[in-house]
Amino acid sequence: YKVIRHYYLMGKKTMNIYIIMQIHMILPMILQQIEAYSAALQAFKDGIPIGDGVGPIVAAKLINGAETREIAKEMVAAEVEFEGRKLIITKAQGPGGTVGKPGDAVTNILNENKVKMLITVDAAGKLEGEEVGEIAEGVGAAIGGPGVEKYKIEEAANKFGVPLHAVAIKQGMEHVVAPLVEPLFEATDKAVSSVKGLILDYSQEGDTILIAGIGNTVGVGQ
Repeated sequence: YKVIRHYYLMGKKTMNIYIIMQIHMILPMILQQIEAYSAALQAFKDGIPIGDGVGPIVAAKLINGAETREIAKEMVAAEVEFEGRKLIITKAQGPGGTVGKPGDAVTNILNENKVKMLITVDAAGKLEGEEVGEIAEGVGAAIGGPGVEKYKIEEAANKFGVPLHAVAIKQGMEHVVAPLVEPLFEATDKAVSSVKGLILDYSQEGDTILIAGIGNTVGVGQ
């Protein structure tokens, strides 16, 4: 409402028809956001996983019922074995609606362990024409937001000389806070396979690997 009002009043004030025309141009995107936030109300009310929860879902699948411990504010961590490697997996503590403090969790874990590599898993925006749930692999820290947690992760990784790998699950703006759709849930299995592939490609038996599932963990337990 405020965005539409802004363009309308600005166009009226300046008597500039091109400012008014921008309302028509951006209206489809605004409607997408309205529909997403409307659906989000029901998701958070009923504790339903949302699109942004794909990172925590991947982490939960890797934890697979293993014992967890609190590692930072609203963050838990678990240790599991995979192909002779020790995996330390961290995510926000579910199933409440929180993203936790992944930067603090990563920093604390790196202070306690000699880690070979760090893999972050998060949702990522997709462009029109790309498939919902498409997996992208890259380097760096896969984490959005204002940048504070991203800075903490990168600072800690740089301090200890830990390579950063990223797995992103693509989705549109209409999916991020809306209830999780089937293609995104299915994509979490593909992301798990991508994480395991990175581990096998870039580590050896006996190494310790840190995996951080980034995102809102509403409806997603440990």
